[in-house]
Amino acid sequence: MTAAPFCSSVMTVKPEWIDYNGHLNMAYYNVLFDQCADELYEDLGFGPEYQTTGCTTYTGEFHLCYVRELHVHDPVTVTLQLLDFDEKRFHTYQEIRHQDGWLAATGEALALHVDQSGPKVAPMPQTIQARLQRLLDAHSTLPRPKRAGRKIGIPRK
Repeated sequence: MTAAPFCSSVMTVKPEWIDYNGHLNMAYYNVLFDQCADELYEDLGFGPEYQTTGCTTYTGEFHLCYVRELHVHDPVTVTLQLLDFDEKRFHTYQEIRHQDGWLAATGEALALHVDQSGPKVAPMPQTIQARLQRLLDAHSTLPRPKRAGRKIGIPRK
């Protein structure tokens, strides 16, 4: 694990993801965030074969901030930084960046480890917790993202 956020492969905004305003529809920002997470999940042990254990992960909460519009065929990468975890949950922060370097969107998630027989939130196997710990150790040297921990609301004077 490196002291840099995980970075996805390059992804391209597809024509069918464009809305009537001519930019990436809000739903597909989540697709890009999710595809990045899927790339990292393989390394963490949550790949497709993990389904055979009867457990999986669910997103318990997700906050998305739109920073700059993306358009058809824009090439992007998505980063993921692990901020924290415990035996049943993990907290991540992500950024979508255009290949030119500018920030398009941020996402912050709380993922839950779920025993599907309930379904109920359940502890992760020790092997996965150890992988998360190695990732957290690597990411702990990174500054906490300024946009992490934002909340929605209308400030009152």
